[in-house]
Amino acid sequence: MSEQAVITKTDYWEPDVSNLVTEDDTPVDNFCSEKQQRFLANSVYNSGPWQTFVAAANVGIFYSSEEPAIVPDVFLSLDVTVPEDWWKKQNRCYMVWKFKKPPEVAIEIVSNKSGEELGEKLNIYAKVGVTYYIVYDPSQQLGEKVLRVYELRGMRYYETNQTWLDKVGQGVTLWSGVFEGRHDVWLRWCDREGNVLLTGSEIGEQEKQRAEQEKQRAEQEKQRAEQEKQRAEQEKQRAEQEKQRAEQAEQRASLAESQLEQTSDQLEQEKQRTQLLAERLLALGIDPDSL
Repeated sequence: MSEQAVITKTDYWEPDVSNLVTEDDTPVDNFCSEKQQRFLANSVYNSGPWQTFVAAANVGIFYSSEEPAIVPDVFLSLDVTVPEDWWKKQNRCYMVWKFKKPPEVAIEIVSNKSGEELGEKLNIYAKVGVTYYIVYDPSQQLGEKVLRVYELRGMRYYETNQTWLDKVGQGVTLWSGVFEGRHDVWLRWCDREGNVLLTGSEIGEQEKQRAEQEKQRAEQEKQRAEQEKQRAEQEKQRAEQEKQRAEQAEQRASLAESQLEQTSDQLEQEKQRTQLLAERLLALGIDPDSL
């Protein structure tokens, strides 16, 4: 019997991979698991905080040249990139010796009781050296817990109540909402404050909302500018009316003054006529006061 080649953290030699089965045509996923896988991977690639990483769904992780791959529903490996020539057999899957490190996170989505998520798979991920192992059990096939998070300490996993993955710089959370038209409780990546990583469609929707808000603000600014213009026009009209009223008042005052002067002139003329008449009467020997 040949000696099994198991890859450790310090031993990354590259074995012959020609006989490894890197993919097959067996349909193993269900609708809900497949959608949840894409949800997790989509958000990482659209708004993940890391510069270089590999996130994949249903891609095999090879840790030994003589063992079949273990295939997590989703995994995340930081500071690595997929080779350019990914069609070559040695680059089609995540081979630990090729990437020089195991992934930081492996996620299993439980759909039945026979998946060995808390048994054989847990032991294999510990053997591979995956830092965080997450078991999401939305239909509670394995017990009351919907979410289990394990952290690798030494060569063993320890379950933790913390959903913040400190060595990754992100956490996971359960989120109730709609993804691709389906309302459900979903497992999502999140930051320390609980803000979820957004998918491309969510980013697009946010941009659409921001654009609509900008449009509304622009319309409001336009309306305010129009109102200011109208107020300015009204002020101008009021000023014009005040000017007209002042001019009319000035005209009335001028007219009154003219009328007063005319009346004064008429009175003076009347006085002069009266005096002239009195003088004529006196000349005739008639006392004007006796009349």
